[in-house]
Amino acid sequence: MEKKRKKEISFTEGSVFWSIIRFAVPVFGAMVLQAAYGAVDLLVVGFFGDAASISAVGTGSSFMQMVTLIITSLAMGSTVVIGQYIGEHRPDKAGDTVGTTIVIFLIVGIILTILLEVFTNGIANILQVPEESFDKAVTYLRICSGGIIVIIAYNVISGILRGVGNAKLPFIFVCIACIVNIIGDLFFVAVLGLDAAGAAMATVLAQLVSVLVSIPVMKHQDLPFTFSLKQIRIHHNKMKKIIGVGVPIAVQEAMVQVSFLVVNSIINNMGLMPSAGYGVAQKLVSFIMLVPSTIMQSVSAYVAQNMGAGNIKRAKQGYYTSVIMGCCLGLIIFYFGFFRGNLLSSFFTNEADVIVQSAAYLKGFSAECILTCVVFGSIGYFNGCGRSLPVMIQGITSAFLVRIPVAILMSKLPNTNLTYIGFATPITSVFGIIFFIVCFIIYGRKKDDKI
Repeated sequence: MEKKRKKEISFTEGSVFWSIIRFAVPVFGAMVLQAAYGAVDLLVVGFFGDAASISAVGTGSSFMQMVTLIITSLAMGSTVVIGQYIGEHRPDKAGDTVGTTIVIFLIVGIILTILLEVFTNGIANILQVPEESFDKAVTYLRICSGGIIVIIAYNVISGILRGVGNAKLPFIFVCIACIVNIIGDLFFVAVLGLDAAGAAMATVLAQLVSVLVSIPVMKHQDLPFTFSLKQIRIHHNKMKKIIGVGVPIAVQEAMVQVSFLVVNSIINNMGLMPSAGYGVAQKLVSFIMLVPSTIMQSVSAYVAQNMGAGNIKRAKQGYYTSVIMGCCLGLIIFYFGFFRGNLLSSFFTNEADVIVQSAAYLKGFSAECILTCVVFGSIGYFNGCGRSLPVMIQGITSAFLVRIPVAILMSKLPNTNLTYIGFATPITSVFGIIFFIVCFIIYGRKKDDKI
């Protein structure tokens, strides 16, 4: 592939701060719009449906968000490997990684589609969806599961582009998807009255349009790697690297998301109103978490290129800069989550009881806005180094030794409410910070280790 000009960001030279900002801003924008999928679904259903519809879409979209995040985490293996090859100035190896990525995720998509369609009812039972919203939740999940290959395709394309430092195109693609989703929600839900099913249809349609637009656009981009159709096959050494980095990250994300689904089940057991309130709160949380998620993706791509170039000092500078920036923004978000939860929740529903429940959860959760920037920044750093095993261990231990036990304990307290359960997440992040401090100390003592 002939390259006439280089549009991607080089993380290995120039200002650390501005390199990160130029990359992080479109990443953040793309994540805002991607989070808007579920939020718009809930917003439209919240005003044209009832509490049962809100509960169904809230629980169903939380599960699909888990699946999407696991896919994104697995794709991070490709992002890191491609970024390292770009840093090493080996465009042919980066192209082989792209070809291997396409085959791997096609197989994953087919398997996931079959599994999710077969076990939809079982998933709804495990999530303990309230009886009033059970059928609607099953319908929502079944429609979204049918479009899982489209969701995978979008996230793989975005992962490849971010690996080479291009965050603008994923932002453009998700802009298109968001517009289509809004139009689809209004048409399927407000006009046709299809309720939760209509929201799911709009989401799948939006992702499909985004992918169909992205394929021809990418063909005309001057990307810093060589690629041809002959490279679309399994290159075993590249597959080993992708899996070696991506699987631990995906396992970590899966365990974190499973723990949140357990929390969701605990809250569903508390009744319809707490379930609906938590569904609204989770949509707000999906926006709140965009800052740390942006930090994680930016640090991963930044560190991967600098590690490939052998510039460990610059990689660490990027890590520290990103975490400080994230914590500053986290303070602002904390204020709105702790003191203005009612106002934020009112954007998604006009039912007073649901708003009260949502605001209660946000009050307990809000400290996470600051703490998780440190945790996610550390995850991004270790991912970028290709050291995803500590990330996996942290994800598993924090989910099953901290978040779930604390949430269960809080749910058993006398006169408990969603504020107490919300505390489980920031408590978990305190554990994560301590864990990564220990990891930095351990790896720092190994002179031959590039951490």
